[in-house]
Amino acid sequence: MSERTKHIISIYVRNRPGVMSHVSGLFTRRGFNIDSIAVGTTEQPEVSTMTIVMHGNDNDLVQFKGQLLKLPDVIELKTLPYHSSVVRELLLVRVKATADNRMELLAIVDVFEGKVSELTDETMLIEVNGNNRRIKGILNMLQPFGIIEMARTGQIALGFEADH
Repeated sequence: MSERTKHIISIYVRNRPGVMSHVSGLFTRRGFNIDSIAVGTTEQPEVSTMTIVMHGNDNDLVQFKGQLLKLPDVIELKTLPYHSSVVRELLLVRVKATADNRMELLAIVDVFEGKVSELTDETMLIEVNGNNRRIKGILNMLQPFGIIEMARTGQIALGFEADH
């Protein structure tokens, strides 16, 4: 059996209700976890792209691709090489912020090329986009300040032009 690795599957689907449920249902029925899923419309409003990140071996990937292509609303799918694709996600995180630590927090936001979206006397809402490594990095740096709440999007990806 081959090694379990991270796979990015980019699926072009008809923009209809229930399509995401059908696609994610394939993973559920087979007992696989989706690490990340993101859906959004493309340059064609009737078409959406679903980006799914999963761990599995090469046989799992081949099997899923074959089953996904059988779904009536799936138009096309591509497997994107993780290390030769642009992969991004968005993080919104609210942390405790005081007059004493505000400058240190701003320095962290700056290092991670983030943005302060809201500032109160007691909190700071920070917005950061980037690859998974950047998101994990800023979360590690912010943990000691006290994370109040956070929301993350799923990862989205496009392969490099040479891979098309």
